[in-house]
Amino acid sequence: MIKQAGTSKFQIDLRRHLRSQNICDNLVHLMCEIAEASKYVINAVRTGDLGVAGTSNLYGEEQLALDVLSDRIMRKRLIHSGVVCNIASEEMDEIYQCQANADGLYSVAYDPLDGSSLVDVNLAVGTIVSIYAGSELLQPGRNQVAAMYILYGPRVSLVYTVGDGVHEFTMNNLMEYTLTRENIRMKPEGDIYAPGGLRNKYTEGNEKFIRHLEDKGCKLRYSGGFVPDINQVLLKGKGLFMYPALQGSPNGKLRVLFELNPMAFIVEHAGGAASTGTIPILDLQPESLDQRAPVYIGCAEDVKTAVAFVNGK
Repeated sequence: MIKQAGTSKFQIDLRRHLRSQNICDNLVHLMCEIAEASKYVINAVRTGDLGVAGTSNLYGEEQLALDVLSDRIMRKRLIHSGVVCNIASEEMDEIYQCQANADGLYSVAYDPLDGSSLVDVNLAVGTIVSIYAGSELLQPGRNQVAAMYILYGPRVSLVYTVGDGVHEFTMNNLMEYTLTRENIRMKPEGDIYAPGGLRNKYTEGNEKFIRHLEDKGCKLRYSGGFVPDINQVLLKGKGLFMYPALQGSPNGKLRVLFELNPMAFIVEHAGGAASTGTIPILDLQPESLDQRAPVYIGCAEDVKTAVAFVNGK
C-alpha cells in the first residue's frame, strides 16, 4: 500500500506539529524562533573558538567564548521575534525588558549553552528554555506554558512540551527539525542513575540511597552535562538524575529558573517526577534569578524512593 505524501510522522516538521497543539500563533512563532537560533548555536559549537572569552558570568564560573556567542545568538533572536517582553539568561545578571506592554507576549528564561566546558573535549552540550505567558519570570515552574531543550550531540535533537505530551525532533541534513518521537512516556522505575556532586560530600540519606541503587544493580550513567543526562533518562524512559544537597552546599548546584523548572516540566509531562527532596520542583517559588535547589528527577517511583531515603524514611 502506497502512503499518501506527507502523512508519515517523519515528514512532520516542527512548525506543523506546533500548529496541531492548540496553542496561539505567538507561541508557535516564539518556539520556531528558538529552533532557528539553535541552528546558529550548533554552527558555533562545531566551528567556534574554544578559547576563554576573558569574562566570568554572574556565578563566578569561567565563561567560554561559546557561552557569550550562544547567549548573543539566542537573545538577539528573542528580542527581534516581536512576541517576547522579558528575557532572563544564565549569562546575564538581570532581566532584560524587550517590550513594556506584555499583552499577548511571553517571558523566556534560558541557559544558552549548558555544559559549555565539555565542548573542548567533544562531549554533548545543550540549550534549555523555559517560557511563561506575560511579564513575570519569578513564578512557580508549574505555570510554564512551554519548555524545551536542544541537545547538540552526534545528532541535534529538540524536545518540547506545551503541556500536552513530550515530543522529540531531529535536525536533518537541511537543518530542519522533523518529528522523531511523539508522546514520549517514562516507566515507573528504571535501572540507570546519574548522580552529580562529590559523593564524599553527600548527606547520610543520599549515601544510603546510592547504596540502595547499587544493591539493585542500577548502572551508573553520568556525563557531567545536564542536557545529555536528562535526555538519556527521558528517551530511554527509565532512570534518575540527581544533584543533591551537599555538605557545604545545601542548595546543590543547579538553578531553578534556567535548568530545573524547564526540565521538570518536560519530565512530569512524560509521566516522570522531579523533587527537591522536600517538595516538587515545579511548586518552588523562585525568589531570585540565581536561586538553586537540590534535584531528583526521572522515573516517578525512583524519585519517590529517593525522597524517602533523603528524609530518613
